[in-house]
Amino acid sequence: MHTRGRLEPASIEEAREWHEAAGVAAQTTVREVARAMGFDGAEYDERVTSAVVETARDAVFASLLSVTVGDRAEYDRWRASHDGEVVEAGHPNVDRVVWHVGPTGDAVAATFQREEDAAVATLRRQAFGRLYRGPLRGTSAD
Repeated sequence: MHTRGRLEPASIEEAREWHEAAGVAAQTTVREVARAMGFDGAEYDERVTSAVVETARDAVFASLLSVTVGDRAEYDRWRASHDGEVVEAGHPNVDRVVWHVGPTGDAVAATFQREEDAAVATLRRQAFGRLYRGPLRGTSAD
């Protein structure tokens, strides 16, 4: 069992601080990508909307989330001791699992066989959507 990523917000307030801080990285990344794509000022103003930058911020935040990667037995032991709700995606007979516990104690998990990088990336997007998006925007989760 091992952990990937560094961000484990202990509260929604801490998650909000990290999400806000990710905005600077997102804005810089979007600007540099637009420059590399050859956008002039007018095209940048037309195509780089606040929604584009917000999407980049969400992706930067999600990419930093800490996830645990383990085999099915390790996950089952963790799951037996975890009190919060867990939404698991994938097939229950797959050998490996990746999971993330949000600041409210609810968690998301995904099973995978071989492609750990893909499973981690997918789980982080699911974690953002299920555990963070709503609270960060002051609404219920999507």
